[in-house]
Amino acid sequence: MSAPGHPPRVPRRSGAALASVLDQAASSLTNIAVLVIAARVSTAHGFATFSMVYLTFTVLLGLNMSYVGQAVVLTRADPAATGAACRSAIAFTALASTAVGALLAVAGAVAAAVSGSWGGSGGAFLALGLVLPAALVQDGLRYAFSTLRRPALALAADTLRLLAVVPALLVQPRHAAPGLLVAVWGVSALPALLLGLRLLRPHVRGARADVRPYVRRGHLGQRFVVEFAVGNASSQIAVLGLGLFAAPLAVGALRGATTLFGPLNVLFNSVNAFGPPLLGGLGGRRATTRAAAGLGLVLCAVGLAWGLVLYGLPDAVGHQLLGATWESASSLLPASGAQYAVMGLGTCALVTLRVLSPRATLSVQVLFSLLSVVLMLAGYLLTASALGAAWGLAVGSGLKAVAAWTRVVRLPAAEEPAAAPAPVVPAG
Repeated sequence: MSAPGHPPRVPRRSGAALASVLDQAASSLTNIAVLVIAARVSTAHGFATFSMVYLTFTVLLGLNMSYVGQAVVLTRADPAATGAACRSAIAFTALASTAVGALLAVAGAVAAAVSGSWGGSGGAFLALGLVLPAALVQDGLRYAFSTLRRPALALAADTLRLLAVVPALLVQPRHAAPGLLVAVWGVSALPALLLGLRLLRPHVRGARADVRPYVRRGHLGQRFVVEFAVGNASSQIAVLGLGLFAAPLAVGALRGATTLFGPLNVLFNSVNAFGPPLLGGLGGRRATTRAAAGLGLVLCAVGLAWGLVLYGLPDAVGHQLLGATWESASSLLPASGAQYAVMGLGTCALVTLRVLSPRATLSVQVLFSLLSVVLMLAGYLLTASALGAAWGLAVGSGLKAVAAWTRVVRLPAAEEPAAAPAPVVPAG
């Protein structure tokens, strides 16, 4: 029993963990809602264009998460130093996103002027460049609150983000231009951004921002960026390239199918967030491996079950979810279901490696993520369809899972869990 005036530790930790899970769920639900609503109000070509722009944002978001977010959450210092780290992280995100946004806006404006149309990809990338700073800084606040051990504040801001973006997109006219949807999505981040900054202010008052560590050689985020680039961004960039240079409609189909599997991303993100400390606390290689393997089998079964549920959806329900994109996306559901099933196994294997041997994940990520890209492109070239690309991604994810678990099995028996495992990216 705790002393008077001192709250018990376990409930506080449990509450923080629950808030973190709910925050991840709110963030994932926002992404799902954005894509579903955009698909419903767009033509198939319009959603393909929107998907390419949103995919670009997803890559930039992941790079910022890796370079800034994953580095700042590892801060362990007194409150003053932690406040300074959080303020520095937000300041760097604001500066970097403004610079990148300006480049995107200029490139989009030039493309629109050359094509003579502001309703296509040029106008959409112009809109992304204008709203990028607000969108990235709003998301970056989540990592500042995580560093401060205040996940409930992140939950409040991200919930407002969800509540603002859904009605804003729902009121858009049918067949709305992709640029308009991007602009509305970005501007709807402002209420959550202002709330997040207001909630952050008391915790960083008096702290000074210093962005110089982020541009110095050896910054910790540089390693995390490499892992993200080969683990996630490589396949996303390949899909984006497929849309820009070969088949724009294939991007819409792939994004539509993966959007329906969005709830599984909540589970994968939770495993990545809470798996390392929980597995590391089991105290031994055998116990850690058994627990991770059991969890991987559960996630695999959930992925297969969710895939069967989606495959059995009536066309009327599918059209309600994805509009005109349903016809092309529905044919990819078996491949996407298989991919998500093996991703569950692969994610747990990479988390296990991060706990037992943190340096062992990079080689697996590099080799098999690039292999997934090759298989995706090969599948598209062989079949001239998005279905071939989807099966290529599924095979690549399966090979990565096999390689990761093989590496786990071959670890030295004397290897023990690391003291403070770093975050990992999902096994895509």
